[in-house]
Amino acid sequence: MKLDPDLDLALERIIRAPRATVWRAWTDPSQLEQWWVPAPARCRVHRLDVRPGGAFVTRLSEDGAEFVPHLDACFLAVDEFERIVFTNAIDSTWRPANPDPIPMTATITFGDHPDGTAYRLLVRHRDPEARALHEKLGFADGCGTVTAQLAGFAEAGGPR
Repeated sequence: MKLDPDLDLALERIIRAPRATVWRAWTDPSQLEQWWVPAPARCRVHRLDVRPGGAFVTRLSEDGAEFVPHLDACFLAVDEFERIVFTNAIDSTWRPANPDPIPMTATITFGDHPDGTAYRLLVRHRDPEARALHEKLGFADGCGTVTAQLAGFAEAGGPR
């Protein structure tokens, strides 16, 4: 998928783990919880139905005690071991959403690489202002941290 620099943000990384390991880290709720939000915050997966139309709902805790809503999204496309596409512009019950702070569609691709998995995240926005806001709110730091956590998790062999 081609990047539109006016509307999209992207991140790419080589994860030194097999593609199937990285895929499982994304599609197994107990594994996703271990890397999905920047540490030291914690995540709980409320619903993870990895199929087109399936729910993607997570909760976040800054203190490990109280978990608050984090993401309420819907999967649009799932191609096993290759691609996951989700949006928060439609919630887990298929209702139009107005997510705070930014509606977006994310495409994650998993490719073969001699050193493991070529991982790419492309986040699409409705207009340049939404893209700029997402960048200002810390897309690079937040998604970079989460992707580094995913890489560390997968490179260590998965569940601990």
